[in-house]
Amino acid sequence: MTAVRDDRGSLRIRAALPAEADAIAELHLRARSTYYPAGVPQADFDWVEAWHGSIERPDGRVLCALRDGRLVGIASFRTPDGAGADTVKLFQFHVDPDRWRAGIGTALHAACVGEWRAGRRRTAVLDVHVDNLRAQGFYARQGWVPDPENPPAEGDHHLFLRYAVPPSE
Repeated sequence: MTAVRDDRGSLRIRAALPAEADAIAELHLRARSTYYPAGVPQADFDWVEAWHGSIERPDGRVLCALRDGRLVGIASFRTPDGAGADTVKLFQFHVDPDRWRAGIGTALHAACVGEWRAGRRRTAVLDVHVDNLRAQGFYARQGWVPDPENPPAEGDHHLFLRYAVPPSE
């Protein structure tokens, strides 16, 4: 799918394989553990099975970022329930905490945007945990803004963001 080479090695982004669900769930847990101050919710949830389901969904997509063959990032998206075909929701987006600030998230986000363009998506949405300031900063740098249609309710633990998918060049 996408390949990038820099002084940190080769980065390849491609569709996830069902056999990678265990590794994806492990990366997901490591990343989520960094921003939940009271511990990761649903720690006993079967995330491997959930990732299998996401990978195998015919209406969704899971991308993996691999640096020199090692899983270092994941993204999962699909049309959210009740939304039009031109809207996509980024459900999961994680980079291995040991690899932050290495360009992986930016490359993975660009690959997502490329797929959204190819699928004629015009709007992307996501929700991000209020304590995850690192992710909020990342998304802002990528062009995400607060979703005016979904302001946070009092006591809500998530912020809702929106992204205008740039048209194909």
